Amino acid sequence: MKTKALFSFFNCLILAFSYAQNATEFPPPDQIKSIKFFGSQSTENFPVVALNEKITLLFDDLKGDEADYYYRIKYFNQDWSPSTLFQNEYIEGYDNLRINNYNTSFNTLQTYTHYQLELPNENVRFKVSGNYLLEVYDAFDQLIFSRRFCVYEESASVRVGVFRPQNMDRFLTHQSIHFSITPFQGVFRNPEQTVFVHLIQNRQWNSSLTGLKPQFYSGNTLEYRYERPAQFEGGNEFYFFDTKDLRVTTPNISYTNRAELYETYLNLDLPRLYQEYTYAPDINGGFEIRNNMRPSNPNNEADYSYVYFTLAANYELNKEEIYIYGGFNNYHLGELNRMYYNPALEIFEGVLLLKQGFYNYKYILKQGETLHINAFSGSHALTENEYLVLVYYRAIGAQHDALVGVGKTNSFELQN
Repeated sequence: MKTKALFSFFNCLILAFSYAQNATEFPPPDQIKSIKFFGSQSTENFPVVALNEKITLLFDDLKGDEADYYYRIKYFNQDWSPSTLFQNEYIEGYDNLRINNYNTSFNTLQTYTHYQLELPNENVRFKVSGNYLLEVYDAFDQLIFSRRFCVYEESASVRVGVFRPQNMDRFLTHQSIHFSITPFQGVFRNPEQTVFVHLIQNRQWNSSLTGLKPQFYSGNTLEYRYERPAQFEGGNEFYFFDTKDLRVTTPNISYTNRAELYETYLNLDLPRLYQEYTYAPDINGGFEIRNNMRPSNPNNEADYSYVYFTLAANYELNKEEIYIYGGFNNYHLGELNRMYYNPALEIFEGVLLLKQGFYNYKYILKQGETLHINAFSGSHALTENEYLVLVYYRAIGAQHDALVGVGKTNSFELQN
């Protein structure tokens, strides 16, 4: 017991040291799959919800032994630095509780245990708006994975528009975000020091643009009409495939096979870097679990298959790496979604074990610590993207950054 207690103590010290810098999302081990974390829309991968609005966490454990998992909730400042609030100041109730809603897969080749957690629930409710981190631990108090989410209070309106850039070198490739913020009551005191804004493209937190200050004031409204500082690459629509029925081929799937597990071979993907833009509906990198083979509950009756990806890229790697990129693993880069060159076929290949469903994905290039998200897809100002504007305000004397307004828009409404 003493050894276990010491181990747990040092583990907590390590985690505390990491959070003393900035909170980051901890990726899961290989056996944890199909993590979905969403609010009102099930294709979301980063929930932004109003106070007391429901958040749902779903995930599978491929060990299938109905292991015990526990959840904890932590609170952070707008820049994801540690907050000085005590737990009883940001949640009502208590956490560190077992996730007791789970069931084992039924009639599938791949055995797994499916877990589900809803927040808030009878044990815990959120008291303040802002940035939160949900952590999932195993029975040995080891952190398994964590996910960010945001809770907002509606005390300001945020008007957002997507515009073509005025600088001609980006006119065809980028999208510029203009927005204004108006408090419902009163004014923001000293807004250059107390108002913080995050611009996020397609709910990918690693796309966040920060540090913008209001350009000018119109009454009690803060106006942000920046050009280059508030621009995003438009990118391109995501590739997609649908494995709702693993017995047949569907668009973008060339061949299926049943072995020890199902196998799904996608069509050869071609880079679109120098192609003209073509609109194709997507879900902006997300995925949706669904199953037509046994149309019942896909959470525990959808099966898994090995999905084979191939990219015909005439590209010589010089310490660069190519990854399959999407919400299926929260845009994390690891060995599982890294692609390898096949010199016999002169293509890049990758294999992922994925649950039945509809998936968006793309290929990205990593050079050192730099990610080139659109290295193979190209970038177009006409691409459909979703944007979030998160507005935080630290009132005079307050100890936390309240998320007081959320603006949403889509580049379908692109303006010149």
